[in-house]
Amino acid sequence: MRQLPLDIATEPARSFESFVPGQNTHAVAHLRQVTQQTAPVFLWGASGVGKTHLLQATANHVQQQGGRVAWFDATQPLPWHIEDTVHVVVLDNCDLLDEARQHAAFALFIEATTLGIPVLGAARLPPVDLPVRDDLRTRLGWGHVFAVQALSEPEARAALRREADRRGLFLSDEVMDYLLTHFARDLKHLMTLLDRLDEFALVHKRAITVPLLKQMLTEEGP
Repeated sequence: MRQLPLDIATEPARSFESFVPGQNTHAVAHLRQVTQQTAPVFLWGASGVGKTHLLQATANHVQQQGGRVAWFDATQPLPWHIEDTVHVVVLDNCDLLDEARQHAAFALFIEATTLGIPVLGAARLPPVDLPVRDDLRTRLGWGHVFAVQALSEPEARAALRREADRRGLFLSDEVMDYLLTHFARDLKHLMTLLDRLDEFALVHKRAITVPLLKQMLTEEGP
């Protein structure tokens, strides 16, 4: 019996609305219309720029419209198979696929293409540089390819501010400056720090300040 991939259950926050597009507005606009096409879409960029967020936002968007999404990545158990009731196939972390999963991904691509189902892929490298078999590399790159750009400092600041407001947290300009000058400016890292800082402030029943942030880093590590 072949194992069927479960429909992905993504976090509600992983939506197009919660994604700060920056220079990625064209990619976001394209992904919003992904079920209206059959050509594959590939996202590439450094870790933390939002590739998986965009994939999950697309999955949530499709599911909210009543569609089904089959999600596969480098950790997904084999065998891989899709049903003809699936509307979108996702292949995340394509640069980490081992030999067996590369073979499975290629077969999946052929199956999806035959059924007219669009495939969304993502990796840290563009398709041409992926360390995968040639036939899979070619298929991942023959559709629409978007380089996901990191946020600028003002955009990262706006994203942090919006998330803090959503949580009901007050982040002073001093705290924001410290976060943006002492740590990587990718949102994945910054949001993880904000999660930790929120919890640390609650435990110690103190307002979020730079001294509190430094205390957290001293006690828990960076």
